[in-house]
Amino acid sequence: MAESPAAPANTHGRAGRNLPAAIGMGVGLGVYLVLSLLYFKPAFVVLVAVALVLASVELHEALKKLGMTSAIVPIAVGSVAISFGSYFAGRQEPVIFSTTSVLLASLALTVLASLIWRMPKGIAGYVPDAAASLLIIAYVPLLGSFGPLMLAEAQGGARLVTFFLIVVMSDTGGYIAGVLFGKHPMAPKISPKKSWEGAAGSLILGTTAAICMAIFALHVPFWVGIILGISLVVVGTCGDLIESIIKRDIGIKDMSSFVPGHGGVMDRLDSLLVAAPVAWLIMYVFIPGG
Repeated sequence: MAESPAAPANTHGRAGRNLPAAIGMGVGLGVYLVLSLLYFKPAFVVLVAVALVLASVELHEALKKLGMTSAIVPIAVGSVAISFGSYFAGRQEPVIFSTTSVLLASLALTVLASLIWRMPKGIAGYVPDAAASLLIIAYVPLLGSFGPLMLAEAQGGARLVTFFLIVVMSDTGGYIAGVLFGKHPMAPKISPKKSWEGAAGSLILGTTAAICMAIFALHVPFWVGIILGISLVVVGTCGDLIESIIKRDIGIKDMSSFVPGHGGVMDRLDSLLVAAPVAWLIMYVFIPGG
């Protein structure tokens, strides 16, 4: 009697990731991030703009499964304009156009262009399509614009590295603690692999990174790091859960396969997008030069 074929090996482990590909992509992006912040900051804004456009395209394609078609062309153009406008307006000396006015104008024009873009298709389905456009604009380019805003301020590179490091260390701590110790689900109906043990790992590693960056990179008291760490870990976790809710409602596992080992761009930006405005606000208030 012939033997049944062996089941394919699971190379993704308990966390559901292709770990070698994920690490390789993470290292590559990390090197680009460091080099751009050290030598040519507009290159970082290019990375932000590309990421926001790809994330918007992913969300556009996902929402189409629910019968909601966004105006992706003006959204993509607006994402680029918002990214570069936020950075260069914040860097102008003397100020010709304030950062606030550039952000508001770019956002308003993107919304207006998206609503007009849909008009030729007629009345049927206009409201769901317009809602899809507004969701993407608010979720992706608007939240993402706070990255270039941080970079445009005094100690912009240090602010941005602090922000990224806290979120990345939070994700890493949650991943390690979840794989090793995860037993109690945090939100089983939304994200079954998230555990309270993983949340504890996120809080410990994320807050430790925040305290170290506050003292040695931003040169502010340690308690600023505690505020940053706890706040970004909490909102970053919420960002991860928000995207999980969206994917489960649509019925997909990953937004796309744009990023090897990580799924889609949105699968990597989920925590960063939601944490960015909180990070900007805390650093704006507590760190000189905001």
